[in-house]
This record gives sequence, C-alpha cells and structure tokens, in this order.
Amino acid sequence: MTLTRKSVLGLIGGIGAGKSTAAGCLAARGGFIIDCDKLGHVALEQPEVKQKLRERWGNAVFNPDSSVNRRAVAGVVFGTPVEREWLESVVFPEIGRLADSQIRTADADPAMRFSVLDAAVLLEAGWKDRCDKVVYIDAPRELRLKRLVARSGWVSQELTNRESAQWPAEVKKQHADAVIMNDGTREQLQERIDHVLSDWIGGER
Repeated sequence: MTLTRKSVLGLIGGIGAGKSTAAGCLAARGGFIIDCDKLGHVALEQPEVKQKLRERWGNAVFNPDSSVNRRAVAGVVFGTPVEREWLESVVFPEIGRLADSQIRTADADPAMRFSVLDAAVLLEAGWKDRCDKVVYIDAPRELRLKRLVARSGWVSQELTNRESAQWPAEVKKQHADAVIMNDGTREQLQERIDHVLSDWIGGER
C-alpha cells in the first residue's frame, strides 16, 4: 500500500511569540503536531547519544538513575558555542529521524490533514527541506518579554542570550513563506492562521 504524502508545515517564531498557541490553532484544523523540543528530550535518552555525552562530558551530565540531566547539559553548552554545536551535531540527526517517523504516522492517519514540524531551530538544523511551507509567528519584543516574565520569570538579558543562540529573527522571516503576527487574542491568531491555511491546505474542516 502506498501512502499519500500530506503537506508538512514548518512552524518557527520569535521566543515568546506564542508558537505553542499557534500549534494549537493548527491542531484545531487537522494538523498533526510534531513537537521537536519533546523529540529532543527523547533523542537525549537514546543509548548511542548518551554514550557520546558520557565520553565527552563524563557523569556530571547524568542523574543517579542514568537519565540525562538536561539542566546540567544546558549549563555546559550555554554560552559555549563549540559545545553547543557539538551537541547539535549529535542530537539534530536523531531528532530528524524521529520527526520523519512521525510524519509517516500522520500520512497514515486519515484524521490528519497535514503535519506540523514545530521546531524553534528548524532552519538552524537544516530541516526546512522536510517542509512544503514554513510559517513564522511574530510579536513585538515588549509583548514577548512580558509573556516570558509571566511564564518563566525571565529578564530582558535572558531573552537576549537565548536569541543570540539562534539565527536573527529577520533572517528567519526571510526563509518563511508567511509571517503571522500574534499580538492579540487567540481567536485573532486562529483567524490569521486560517487565512494562511486556506491558501496552503484548503478550507477549514
């Protein structure tokens, strides 16, 4: 049996712009959400990945039960580009493999209209070629920071530091097929997403 390949939409956006809310809006229209952040957690627990982490960083990045201590890993790679790039070279291919498996799952599910590759580092990881279209969720920096303060207690410098680890927003927007502003209500965001989907996928279902 040959499966029909469904459209794959890439979902990226500014930190704190509401990408997760946008994913919910896409799911409401039949999108199969592939959360690459969660897949990153799964990838870190793969035996071959854990072995590479242990060889490079020792036991300091592991919990007593031998699971990976993600906070310790973040402490190693944060602000150290060489270590971050090494980790990405190990983890990104594994995340891509897991994402491909989920895309095939969506293709086989008649209830799903399309797949959504929800990945903050989609462009940096080279996953754009998996996508038919890419949408960038945007919001003013002041609003994004307000959301991050409420959600995680961040300060402005933390947002700046996290942004510096990714491609500049303007570069990402240039790679996107649509930029959607999320500066209002969820209902307004849904309407804006529906407008884009009507061109890419067809009317809502």
